[in-house]
Formats: sequence, structure tokens, C-alpha cells
Amino acid sequence: MTELLEYFAKFQNLPVDAKKALTEICSNFSIKKNEILQPFGHTCKTIYFLKSGIARIYYYKDGIDITEHFAFEGSIIARAESLFTGKPSQKAIQILEDAEIIAINSTQLFKLYDTFPQIERLFRLIFEAAYVDAIHRVEGIQFHAAEERYLALLKETKIVQKLPLKYIASYLGITQVSLSRIRASVK
Repeated sequence: MTELLEYFAKFQNLPVDAKKALTEICSNFSIKKNEILQPFGHTCKTIYFLKSGIARIYYYKDGIDITEHFAFEGSIIARAESLFTGKPSQKAIQILEDAEIIAINSTQLFKLYDTFPQIERLFRLIFEAAYVDAIHRVEGIQFHAAEERYLALLKETKIVQKLPLKYIASYLGITQVSLSRIRASVK
């Protein structure tokens, strides 16, 4: 749980009793590359922290696999629209590299909000940061060329080069051919 508590500390320091309460609602598990962490049509009731590995959120549009989000080691991943509405998601979470995960039960987490306002504030800060990241992604698509979006993704993490080109291309909203051209020009 050390990695998870260090991640939380980036947003807010928690008192010992709040840390203890949080770790009691968490569980650790491993999952293999290409396995589905959350399937389509699933109602999200878990927030996942990637101790190691890579995951993606994806969906299908007109039969085409589209990557919406990548999550890398040391980050949180969840289907927020399902988590907060209680409705099944039309998106899935797939593991792209063997992963060690800490699962946080959201039902129990939300109950802790009443007892520990610091935990509620912590998760508000985490979700606010995720919202801002989502806005930046939309703005990137609206205002920046594909090459700029690719370079921004590379700045985020070099691990991106380990991902299949089809996932990177769909994330950037371009074809694999265009991505290959961009990669060749930035080397």
C-alpha cells in the first residue's frame, strides 16, 4: 500500500486513522497483459491504482476500437461516468502490460467520506485533476496538430513507445499510417 499512500500524499496528507481506514477497504491483485479489468456494460464500483503496468479505457464506434485514455504505473483508473451515475459503462478497461493493482471499493470509500472529511477532499482533488486532464485532452484534439499531440503524449511518458501503434493512433484520432509518418519525422 506504500505506493498508493505516496500517490495520495501528492494531493493531500492524511491523518493516520484516515490512512488506516482507506487501506482497510483496498485489495491487491495481479492481472495479465490483454485481460479485461472491467468489461463493457459493467457498472463501475471500483477505483483502481496501478502499482505497475499499463491500462487503457476503450470503446467501439462503428466497429472501430478507439482508445480514450491510457493509465500508467502510479496512477488511478476508473470509469468515472459509471462510478458517479451508477449506470453501466459503454467503455471497458483493458490491461496492456502485466499489472499489479490496488482496488478501492467505491461503496465503502463513499461511506468513509462522512467519517473522514480529509478522504472526501483527497478524492475531490484527485477527480478534479482527472477532469482537468480530460479537458486538456479535448483541447489538444481541438487546437493541436496530430504531431503536437503525439509529442505531448511522449512527454507524459516514454512507455508509450511500448504500446501497439493501433492504440496510440486511435487515442490521437489519426490512422496508423499517419502515426508511422509522424514517428519517422520526430526521430
